[in-house]
Amino acid sequence: MDVLKAVNAADAADAPAEIPLADGTGALGIFMGVVALAVVALLIGGFVLSKRKHDAEPPPPQPHEQPTKPERRTHIEQTDPHSSDRFPEDGHALSPYELKDHGNGPLPPDEEQPRN
Repeated sequence: MDVLKAVNAADAADAPAEIPLADGTGALGIFMGVVALAVVALLIGGFVLSKRKHDAEPPPPQPHEQPTKPERRTHIEQTDPHSSDRFPEDGHALSPYELKDHGNGPLPPDEEQPRN
């Protein structure tokens, strides 16, 4: 025990009372500044590239370049054989429990004659 105390006492006498540690606040501040400048440069570069792409696009069509409306209908409405166009007499919407077997019935026969 006495030997250990003697070694520790000799080391304590040679070492200074306070050892300065590395202070990284200056390096961290410089690093954060560089990162901030890089982010700002990326944002400005993205804005410039977006503006160039937008300028390269053709302008929207003028009113006289718009397509004209056709003279007659271009589509024919067809009814769905599964659904009914009837509404309840009192005007309220049907709830799911009021539908019962609505829509599960057989399809009506086709009006067209079968081909032979």
